[in-house]
Amino acid sequence: MSQKMRILAGLALVVVLGGTILGLETLRGRQDFPESGKVTLTPGSVPLYLDGELVAAVVPDSLQSLESVSFVDAEEGKPQTGWMLRDVLLVYLPAESFTPETTISVISTSRDKSVVLTWAEVEAEENRVLFDLSNRGTLKLVSLLERLDMRDEWVQDVDRIEIAIP
Repeated sequence: MSQKMRILAGLALVVVLGGTILGLETLRGRQDFPESGKVTLTPGSVPLYLDGELVAAVVPDSLQSLESVSFVDAEEGKPQTGWMLRDVLLVYLPAESFTPETTISVISTSRDKSVVLTWAEVEAEENRVLFDLSNRGTLKLVSLLERLDMRDEWVQDVDRIEIAIP
């Protein structure tokens, strides 16, 4: 074998090895990132499930762009200011996802508390079903609905939302 052939064979070997290494690194790099469409939960986010499937992560900081709503609670006369649950859900799901009978469960596992509401109740402006930020920066569900109008009925430290479409 001539000198020229050995040099060409060596270069071919370097190109093949280099291509293999770059290909493997590219594949490995893709595995480090979540797949497109996959929801990533971060600390402080509230997972949103639609018929048992995780569809979004509600991040309280991202709600600042929504219109703020308030009412004065009857128990202590303090203003409760936050974002309508209806508006929060519509950020993550299209309106066509809901029917009046759709149920929305707002859950706090740390406080072992939950409430189940229908879309009709959540959508009605006069019910003022809203998320308010607690002093600790967590979400609490408050409302003028009779079953949610007292402080001990509120769902504080919300850490899960489940939507079931009949």
